[in-house]
Amino acid sequence: MSDRTLEVGPLSARRGEKRYGVVEFLVQGQPYKLPIWLINGNEAGPTLVVTGGVHGAEYASIAAALDLGRSLDPKDLRGRVIVVPVINLPGFVARSIYVCPLDGKNPNRVFPGDAGGTGSEQIADWIFRNVISQVDYYVDLHGGDLIEALVPFTIFFRSGNDQVDATSLEMAKIFGIHYLVSSVNPGSTIAAASNAGIPSILTESGGQGIWTAEQVADHTNGLQRLMRYLKMLPGSTPEPTPFTLLEQFLWLRSDHEGFWYPQVSVGEPVRAGQELGYIKDWEGNVLQTGLSPDKGTVLFIVSSLAIHENDPLFAVGA
Repeated sequence: MSDRTLEVGPLSARRGEKRYGVVEFLVQGQPYKLPIWLINGNEAGPTLVVTGGVHGAEYASIAAALDLGRSLDPKDLRGRVIVVPVINLPGFVARSIYVCPLDGKNPNRVFPGDAGGTGSEQIADWIFRNVISQVDYYVDLHGGDLIEALVPFTIFFRSGNDQVDATSLEMAKIFGIHYLVSSVNPGSTIAAASNAGIPSILTESGGQGIWTAEQVADHTNGLQRLMRYLKMLPGSTPEPTPFTLLEQFLWLRSDHEGFWYPQVSVGEPVRAGQELGYIKDWEGNVLQTGLSPDKGTVLFIVSSLAIHENDPLFAVGA
C-alpha cells in the first residue's frame, strides 16, 4: 500500500476518492461479505477506522457508522477513514443478542482472532489484519444489546503502554460522553488494538433495540469532535467536556435460569452490597439477589424478564 492509496482487500481509494464496496473473504470455507467505506482525503493526515455492529443488534452504533460512511466527503478530509458499519453481519440479520450465530461466541471476546479458529475468530482475525492493524486511531461503536438499557459511556483500555493509554484516554475525553470507563479485559477490539500500539476507544449509546436521533448523535457528534481534534476535519479544536472517570467496570452475571426483576435504573448511584435486583423461579421464590459489587454508578442493566444462566445482569462503574 502506498502512502496515498487506501486499501482493504480488493477495495481501494486514491487520494481525494471515496469508495464503497462489499469485500468478500472466506470464513469456515464460505464467502463472508463485509460492507466497507474507504474515504481518502485530499490532504495527508492520520488514518482512522470506525467499526460498528460487532454485536449485531446494537442499532444506534450501526446507524451512526452508516451515517459517517455516507456523509464523509474526501474534499473536507485530511487523512483517511475506513468505516465498517456491521462487522457481525450474521448477528445483524438474525437479530442475535451478544453472539455471532456462526459459532455462538461473543465476537468482542475473541480479538485479535485466529485464522484457524471458529467463525467469530476468523472474522476477527481478518478484520484485525486487514483493517485495524493499518490505522493510527480506532473507534469501535457499541450500545446496549436488545435486552440491555444503558447510560452512555466510553471505554478505554489499560494496555500498560503509557503513551498509547494516555492517547486513548484523551480520545475518550474529547469524544464528549460523560462517563469514561477503564478496562483491562482481554479479547475486545480495543484491547487488541491497544496492545498493538493503536490508541482506541469503545463508545456505548443506545439499547433495547431502539436507536433514537439523540443516541445516534452521541456517536456521530463524538466522531466529529474527535476528527476535529485530530485535525482531520476543519473547525476549532474541541475542549474536553466535563467527565466522570470510573476505574473499574464490575459485572454481575446470573447463576440461574429464571425471571429477572431489576430494582434500579441506569445512571443511578449505588452503594456496595446494595440489592439491585432479584432472580426468581416460577413460584416467585428468590434464587439470587444481585448485590452491587462496589460503590459506583449503574452503567447498564438487563431489561429482559427472561434470564439465562451466566447472562449478564448489570454492570457498575466504580
